[in-house]
Amino acid sequence: MSILSEITKTLDAAEKLNPELNSFLSIERESSLEKADYLDAIPPDRKLHGVAVAVKDNICTKGMRTSCGSRILHNYKAQYDATAIERLNAAGAIIIGKTNMDEFAMGSSNENSAFGSVKNPWDASRVPGGSSGGSAVAVASGVVRAALGSETGGSVRQPASLCGIVGLKPTYGRISRYGLVAFASSLDNIGVFGRTARDAADILGVIAGRDKRDATSADVPVPNYTETLNDDIEGKTIGVPRALFGEGIEDDVRDSVESSIENFRSLGCNIVDVELPHAKYGIAVYYIIATAEASSNLARYDGVRYGLRAEDTHKLREMYFKTREEGFGEEVKRRIMLGTYVLSSGYYDAYYSKAQKVRALVKKDYADAFEKCDVILTPTSPTVAFKIGERTSDPLAMYLSDIYTVSANLAGVPAISIPCGLSDNGLPIGTQLIGNFWSEATLLNFGNVYETSFPLNARPKIFAE
Repeated sequence: MSILSEITKTLDAAEKLNPELNSFLSIERESSLEKADYLDAIPPDRKLHGVAVAVKDNICTKGMRTSCGSRILHNYKAQYDATAIERLNAAGAIIIGKTNMDEFAMGSSNENSAFGSVKNPWDASRVPGGSSGGSAVAVASGVVRAALGSETGGSVRQPASLCGIVGLKPTYGRISRYGLVAFASSLDNIGVFGRTARDAADILGVIAGRDKRDATSADVPVPNYTETLNDDIEGKTIGVPRALFGEGIEDDVRDSVESSIENFRSLGCNIVDVELPHAKYGIAVYYIIATAEASSNLARYDGVRYGLRAEDTHKLREMYFKTREEGFGEEVKRRIMLGTYVLSSGYYDAYYSKAQKVRALVKKDYADAFEKCDVILTPTSPTVAFKIGERTSDPLAMYLSDIYTVSANLAGVPAISIPCGLSDNGLPIGTQLIGNFWSEATLLNFGNVYETSFPLNARPKIFAE
């Protein structure tokens, strides 16, 4: 089948399912078909020749909507491509659309989008996870093989778990952040979703690497991730921090993750106990540092430079206040206020400075643990996908959805979520593997070996045929 025919079929599926799932904020039919026609006419010598990819709507894509799921940028079109987008385009990928997300990537359920909640294809009454829920659903529903999301505290891995797919957060600095709209700059990463570990490896191998436009991108060699996907994991050591398998985790999740541990043991892995003594402070530390950085990064949305500008205002300050009042949703306002508070002169040392010290201890915990093991295994999420609206009135309960993911962002280490089972009511569960710096190849190999040895053998109710 020609690329044009494949992309036409993909676009048709995206448009058919979107009214029910709300996973795309824009579908780029015209530009996608033009590129497919062009690729059909040239030799198929590019790494992602004709592969359809969906992109989270906080990653700049020239000429396409880049709203960050917010009213304040509802009509903004990016003026340039992010580095990750440039590299996808150069490799022959076709970006079919921009996906729905929690506003400015702030959320764990995708209910904070100004354009409505994304629905989980396994059960449309439930959330897909956030903040990259639109990208996760685009993959889980069979529309695309792979998609880009972004991670600040688990926003790729958590929706990957709730949607039954693979989600990879790379080492901080592995993928350029140039063109990723900032939430919390010291925590933000572009991440990758795939139906399989191989899909994620194909995308990561294209977009990873040093970028002179991003001083935080690392000059570290990028391996060929697909070459090591079938390496033997026999004899590898998996560390399990069992102190974290306590209160708050659902029984189905605990049972599935424990089964994944035994499955890895059956594949020849050694299982050892490790300690991450400061991980229990991860949520508190994360929500101090992330909100502090967000309050600074979001100050640029003032109605002057781009995006929404409030009407019927007569003074500059009035225009600022009214623009931000109308443009930002409740969760974004909440985090801006929290961040401004912890950075204020009376509270900086008590909160922000102390949080940075604990962050250093979290990083040291990982360094100590990796002296004993190759990867660390935990649940990805303490629960399966919950009902839409179930936690919107309880922000703390929502924040606890990220309890197993935030510490990897604080430390800057890579992590992956892979499907490991289904709950009693047929909802997917993910297990998380965390690696040492620059060990994405190891994580992808673990994921590939596991999914080929213990396939999920199920798919969502809502799926593109």
